[in-house]
Amino acid sequence: MTSTESAVDDPFELVVGQERAVEQLRSAAADPVHAYVFIGPRGSGKRRAAAAFAGELIGDNEDRDRSRRLARSEDHPDLVVIEPEGNTLRAEEAEQVIVAASRAPVEAGAKVIVIDRFHDATAEAAARLLKPIEEPSASIRFVLLAEEIPPEHITIASRSTRIDFPAVTTAAITQALVGRGVPPEIAHAAADGSGGDVGRAELLVDDPAFAKRRELWWGVADQLDGSGHTVSELVRSLREAVDGSQEPLDTRHLVEAEVMTAQEELTGTRGSGRRAMDVRHKREARLHRTDEWRMGLATLAQRYREQVVAGGAGVDELAELTSASEVLSRNPSEELWLTALLLRLSPRG
Repeated sequence: MTSTESAVDDPFELVVGQERAVEQLRSAAADPVHAYVFIGPRGSGKRRAAAAFAGELIGDNEDRDRSRRLARSEDHPDLVVIEPEGNTLRAEEAEQVIVAASRAPVEAGAKVIVIDRFHDATAEAAARLLKPIEEPSASIRFVLLAEEIPPEHITIASRSTRIDFPAVTTAAITQALVGRGVPPEIAHAAADGSGGDVGRAELLVDDPAFAKRRELWWGVADQLDGSGHTVSELVRSLREAVDGSQEPLDTRHLVEAEVMTAQEELTGTRGSGRRAMDVRHKREARLHRTDEWRMGLATLAQRYREQVVAGGAGVDELAELTSASEVLSRNPSEELWLTALLLRLSPRG
């Protein structure tokens, strides 16, 4: 083991606030079944838990630390992660699962196939996945990651052992960040702005402009005066702030791309996973922007909620903010969407 490769004493150390799920997985690793389904919202730690669990299933007693390290970074040759390239898991990607399941493990006695966003599988893809998941070879283990189980996927889910990952609490995220050396005030602010997404909280900790963006949103209600000019200026400022929020994620993506390039120089580009990485980066960037808008709406809602508690107006505004958050899932024109929202909130003195 090199100086940069420390032992992995607890493979689940990066899974935050999921003590019950981790307990179940530790127990399951000793006598695993053929398939598991992890169910919980985005950011609840399902994928990190899947990688850690895979390390335990793959783990070679002679070099368990290596298996754990490689699995945690999803680099082990016997850990296959299949994720949709678009909005749905398509038949073509289900075929990748079938091919992977037909091949013996490369190094270890077991191969783990993780299917991310299983809830997004099309009906055709789900139909193709049923047989390999229901009748795998003895060396294959499946882990399905889903935010929910649609009715058309119940048959596959019923063939799998269910592990629940509830939304992670602000307190649990704060405690984890403080345990990693983050100052308590910064840790709590990042956890509060993360929407229960541990990865997002970790990103916000390294974002020096995060506090300023929260202040900007908090002050929106006090600036609204019914004027179209004021709304236009606020829309410009808020969009610029959201644009700037992308920088820490871009930095993280750049580091990952550099690591990928170094690996390709050593092993060649074939099968390097660059295409999958690029697709994931684009999806993460899109989700990050949506998360930023939702965080802003939540901050503004908190401002109006305090006004309601104090006996003032604000109930109608809270309803408008809830509606605006729901509209985000339909990818509206940001400028038109935000302008219309702020005009409906006007005037607020």
